[in-house]
Amino acid sequence: MSGRLLRHICTGAVIGSLLTAAPWAQAPAQAAPGPGERPVSELLTDLQRLYQSAEEATETYNATEEKLKKQRAKAADLGKKLAKARASVRDSRGEAGRFARQQYQGASELSPYVRLLLARDPQHAADQGHVIRRVAAGRAATVQRLVGGEKKADELAGAAKKALDSQVALAARQKKQRDEVDGQLREVEELLASLSVEQLAALRQAEEAGTAEAQRQFLASGALSGGPASRAPSRQGGTALDFAVRQIGRPYVWGAEGPDAYDCSGLTSEAWAHAGHEIPRTSQEQWAELPRIPLAELRPGDLVVYFPKATHVAIYLGDGMVVQAPRPGSRVKVSPIAANPVLGAVRPDPGGRAVPGYVPPKLPEGATDGSDLGFGGDQAPGATDSR
Repeated sequence: MSGRLLRHICTGAVIGSLLTAAPWAQAPAQAAPGPGERPVSELLTDLQRLYQSAEEATETYNATEEKLKKQRAKAADLGKKLAKARASVRDSRGEAGRFARQQYQGASELSPYVRLLLARDPQHAADQGHVIRRVAAGRAATVQRLVGGEKKADELAGAAKKALDSQVALAARQKKQRDEVDGQLREVEELLASLSVEQLAALRQAEEAGTAEAQRQFLASGALSGGPASRAPSRQGGTALDFAVRQIGRPYVWGAEGPDAYDCSGLTSEAWAHAGHEIPRTSQEQWAELPRIPLAELRPGDLVVYFPKATHVAIYLGDGMVVQAPRPGSRVKVSPIAANPVLGAVRPDPGGRAVPGYVPPKLPEGATDGSDLGFGGDQAPGATDSR
């Protein structure tokens, strides 16, 4: 993505991502817009829509990327098996050719059965007959291997072609999805670049106030069983959380899964992989495939999933906070759990026992700095080229 937006923003102006104010939170009253200016609430709505659409497209892209990885591995495996089968066919053909030459060269000799009848030593002749039968059986086995090998090679060649065709189709779909995300983020850039410094400041203020109000209402609702107190995580959950905390400050790049940058599900999947527990790559798959738990039972290391289509995910830190990679242009940080509209929670290791004497990880300085849901200052769109 280009760095156009940076050229439109004055130094020190901070941009909110504006997927901010969760739907149930009301943004604070704003001063009346100037002549020709759009109300902040309207700008917020537009940006929320754009960011959410971009994240949906990002997670779709991620799902295709995972399918493409598997298809590439399948095609490579079939290629190796096909090469081995063709080598076996070549060997069988060589052996069959040798037998054919022997047959041609010995065509004038007496048949094995006539030699048996004329033999002076019946025992020797019988031994010879056994050898002859073994040779004949070996030749028959060679022919069978040749026929079977050719059939297997043909089948593998067909499967390899099909796998390659599927890989090409997935790669084309992936490119289309990548272009879709780029286009949607470009819309965000253009909208933000059209705003004045005053409008940007008002948007950031509305974002912060909206997130604070959403968090207040969420905690007051009793969704976390009357309070945000932390439970102890499982051993793997604690390890996954420690990993996520160590990534704080790394940039969000859509489609990235470390080690230098992450998107939302790239962070959660890598955190749990680091803990020795593989989970699905995308937020939708994590929501669909991992065991769900009530929010009231959240413990550190669990995953909190957001939006009706499960297009965003974070890892629970405890005390009503999460570690997340918010949006393009932002960095991995600690945010209020209600910064986005919560869909539910999942636990990758439902059978994991709580660690006794748990001590929460120490957060780095500035862990909560920056926008919870998007672009800010020198992390504006275009600061990092994602693909």
